[in-house]
Amino acid sequence: MPVAKLDDTLEMYYEDDDFTDPWRTPETVLLHHGNAKNSALWYAWVPLLARQYRVVRLDARGFGRSTVPPEGYPWSLTNFAGDTLRLMDHLGLDRVHLVGETVGGTIALQFAYEHPDRLHSLTVCTSPFKFAGVSTYQEYHRLVQEEGVESWARKTGDRRVDPRSNPAHHEWYIQQMSQTSQRVVLETLAYLATQDLSPILPLIQTPTLILVAENSVANDPSRTEGMARLMPNAKLMEIAGASGYVQHSAPEKCVAAWQEFVGRIEQG
Repeated sequence: MPVAKLDDTLEMYYEDDDFTDPWRTPETVLLHHGNAKNSALWYAWVPLLARQYRVVRLDARGFGRSTVPPEGYPWSLTNFAGDTLRLMDHLGLDRVHLVGETVGGTIALQFAYEHPDRLHSLTVCTSPFKFAGVSTYQEYHRLVQEEGVESWARKTGDRRVDPRSNPAHHEWYIQQMSQTSQRVVLETLAYLATQDLSPILPLIQTPTLILVAENSVANDPSRTEGMARLMPNAKLMEIAGASGYVQHSAPEKCVAAWQEFVGRIEQG
């Protein structure tokens, strides 16, 4: 089992897939999941990318098969970004294409602000940048506190997965989220509800792709267009006809859009 001991408090689980030609040294795509999730949620992206890129996907501290920190751990976007940086150092990765989904994208924004020299590109999928003053996150906290992680995942499932998709996909997604410690979800939601990245977005120079489903409830102009306006080198891409969280509902279209975006960067 691939585990990196990054410090005395963290053994980070990760997956590392590379099906490129063995004589090549490919660039790396690093995939970061969101809150109450794990690396398995990226399953559909890996075969689409791994023939051309090395693909690393991690379980963040407290999630999946990585170490759950003790009560009182100081959760922060900076600490999540630091864990990502330490994994890159452990794997000898100088620069990566960083892709984050939901809160994983928020963490990726923080990473791009703090460690821009370690990135080729940045991609955020259905990701918020402002939590403070948004009642949704307080409502999520109350629901998890009163009913648990599984109930929260089940009651919000149609936001995440296209309602028209296979019911088995919905159930699998719910069960993946339900593995997360209730305490970790409550602590991270409480922290996130205080955060607003608006001041740092104009300072991020990394070429950035913002992906969202055309028909997603998360495709709110204040969240998607607002992010794109604040970032000097960002491109907003709505995936036509998709709903739910686009990274899960339309992975093939997302990867195609990402490949086109990266191709334009490489052409200068």
